[in-house]
Amino acid sequence: MVGSIPTNFSILRWSILQALVGMMMMILLRSSVQGAVHYYDFVLTNSNFTRLCTTKSMVTVNNSFPGPTLRVRKGDTAYVNVYNEAPYGVTIHWHGIKQPRNPWSDGPEYVTQCPIASGTNFTYEIIFSSEEGTLWWHAHSDWTRSTVHGAIVILPAEGTTYPFPEPDAEHVIFFASWYNEDVMELMDEALREGGLTTLSDAYCINGQPGDFYNCSRDDTYRLSVDYGKTYLLRLVNSVQNTDMFFTIANHTLTVVGWDGAYVKPYITDYMLITPGQSMDVLVTANQTPSQYYMTGTPFFDGQADDFDKTITSAIFQYSGNYTPSLPAYPTGSPGFYDIDAAKFFIKHLRSLNSPEHPIDVPENITTRMYMTIAISMMKCPNDSCEGPDGNRIASALNNITFANPSVDILQAYYNNISGYYKTDFPDKPPHVYNFTAASLMTDNVTMSEQGTKVKVLEYNETVEIVFQGTNVMNSGENHPMHLHGFRFYVVGMGIGNFDNVTDPLTYNLNDPPEANTIPIPKDGWATIRFRANNPGVWFMHCHFDRHMTWGMDMAFIVKNGKTAETSMKHPPAYMPPCSTDSLYGPLQAYLQHED
Repeated sequence: MVGSIPTNFSILRWSILQALVGMMMMILLRSSVQGAVHYYDFVLTNSNFTRLCTTKSMVTVNNSFPGPTLRVRKGDTAYVNVYNEAPYGVTIHWHGIKQPRNPWSDGPEYVTQCPIASGTNFTYEIIFSSEEGTLWWHAHSDWTRSTVHGAIVILPAEGTTYPFPEPDAEHVIFFASWYNEDVMELMDEALREGGLTTLSDAYCINGQPGDFYNCSRDDTYRLSVDYGKTYLLRLVNSVQNTDMFFTIANHTLTVVGWDGAYVKPYITDYMLITPGQSMDVLVTANQTPSQYYMTGTPFFDGQADDFDKTITSAIFQYSGNYTPSLPAYPTGSPGFYDIDAAKFFIKHLRSLNSPEHPIDVPENITTRMYMTIAISMMKCPNDSCEGPDGNRIASALNNITFANPSVDILQAYYNNISGYYKTDFPDKPPHVYNFTAASLMTDNVTMSEQGTKVKVLEYNETVEIVFQGTNVMNSGENHPMHLHGFRFYVVGMGIGNFDNVTDPLTYNLNDPPEANTIPIPKDGWATIRFRANNPGVWFMHCHFDRHMTWGMDMAFIVKNGKTAETSMKHPPAYMPPCSTDSLYGPLQAYLQHED
């Protein structure tokens, strides 16, 4: 059970003391483990930022947007003490870090913890295992991810090196959304009224919108390069609800990493990166010394056409003496709706699968799931919402709209507390129909059931999930699905309804890419496989924030194995108490389960 802690003026002092005790215990437990130990302090505060001629106060970490970069080596451990001076509760997720046996520090609110209340702190233990490359961290509470995020750089372990020639330098390229209004107020309005969400006002590269927006040209991010040198660019997409194409004018890109794992080098003129994904790319400065635009162009394949149709830019700027001209623009950059370019890029990514970086694709599958992804609706009292027919817009997996419990699932599971979740998340949708048909508007497919449902897996089960995109309410579009606690293999992908006889014959079991976030194609399917060898509670959701908030989520509970080494770690000495929501009280959240 969650213990009580002192209130008023002593709460911060008490939480710091408990955090320090917990940190000392964690350090002692890991003293015999190889790898360096790193310490970081994150202070969440409201800070003023000006973009697009507009100044607003927003929550950031250490007064920076994007936030600080964590730099570690493969196999290291980091302790991040998060002091929350923001006006509402927040959690932090270490995106793509498997956290072996340690779901307590994974971060999604009401799944593995309750929010860190304003005026308190919590120390996360981040255990790096097989990850190598670029990942990232971000808030995992409400929509605070829009301003609370940063990169994680995981270098090769000591004594090893990259599987490609050592680059001359490296740089983080971080995509994000900019809203002139307060994002939390926009979320509050959208959930209260049950309609569509407000679009962003701009996209940013490393916190700056770029030359194509008002009041932005003077602060455009510039990357200084030397002729003849090769640079490793570490790309992260933290945009709220939009995939992005990335290009550098007149320069060729070589993709070498995806989601903290290496891929076979793929040479291309552009990249597609979805919210939640991170990619590593090499670029050589081999053009005439000048200035060249780096652009982030939105990609959208849905019918609603509701996305921010602007382009963010930065400048790839050669050093040296030359007469600068206007930056060259990427003439071959895909357009907003270029579905073929998106599909072409994704299908060319393959895992490196070398002796130094082997893969282990599960072949004897013990658990199979067929999971539909849909925009849906829920009834509103007196048809008072702004969705179709007065309903609330929602989203669902296998027709289940996820609801936050008032006590997080992990604590309820670990302490055997009933009433906060159910273990009957279905392995298949309740209705079988033509999932990609042109018009799907009947109640048996548009209306979803709300609940906090999980899928329970035995330790070491081999799992295959076929994600099936749908066109319910003519809302079909790409969905970047993200799984916590694991890296999975993307063994297949196609368009249309999945055929369980013919489509498995097309699976790639030799060198499928290994990832934590995969775009499910519009009106299509994708198949992933993973081994459930990480005990704990692990969230899975669409990484479009509006879809996640609407309920396109579920969770897995992976049971303990038969030994201490295959069982979940004990909880730290202090976990944030489940007394307040990040924005709402426990019984006020619009998509929260009522006990």
